[in-house]
Amino acid sequence: MNMLLRFLIILLLLGVVPVTQYTHAQIPKQSTKQRAGHYECPMHPDVKSKKPGRCPKCQMVLRFTEDKPDGKEPAESTTAKEPGAVSSLRIPDVTVQDQNGKSLSFYTDLIKGKVVAINFIFTTCTTICPPLTATFRRVQQQLAEQKIPVQLISISVDPAVDTPERLNSFAAKFKAEPGWTFVTGSTTDINSLLQQFGVAVTNKNDHTPIILIGNEEADYWTRAYGLSSPSSLVKLITEAANRK
Repeated sequence: MNMLLRFLIILLLLGVVPVTQYTHAQIPKQSTKQRAGHYECPMHPDVKSKKPGRCPKCQMVLRFTEDKPDGKEPAESTTAKEPGAVSSLRIPDVTVQDQNGKSLSFYTDLIKGKVVAINFIFTTCTTICPPLTATFRRVQQQLAEQKIPVQLISISVDPAVDTPERLNSFAAKFKAEPGWTFVTGSTTDINSLLQQFGVAVTNKNDHTPIILIGNEEADYWTRAYGLSSPSSLVKLITEAANRK
């Protein structure tokens, strides 16, 4: 064995010369592709963030929205619409109690054949529930002035605490008139309603100020920010009532 061969063997053993060399094309590439997008509020599309969190205006959880390759914002996806995509035919006809302790079949007695506006509250809430309820009161007054028949419904997101008696006191505090029903019931039945309406939350304090507006006969449903002005909500309710 000549000296040159011995020298090469020593270099190989020391790792100075690699046994195999990759060309640029042969080097395995790791995927660095990431979903490009941003987080935005479903109620306030102008509220955007690069990080997950909550909307500073309404406290709704920000949803991730993918950006288009051309940099333009995509149209709202089916997934983003799911929380507001209500069908009259899928609303559970569960047994609930109103603020007077009367048992009602939710769909049959409160929704079927009616134009409705629904919000979500709980009586021990000290943040958004009082202004939500006060807004509903002004909406009821304006609808009465315009002689527009609408069923207002306030569903408790804390049925274990909100008995009919508590809801009755809460309704009286805001001077609710006939045509405005406060709803409670078993936790299972109320949760089924909240799931269908796309507003179910693990913690009652995380519930959002959404108002659902529907025309059952037309199977038309839309949603609105519950702390909007009463006049703007009345306009949306009137538009729903005019649906055929």
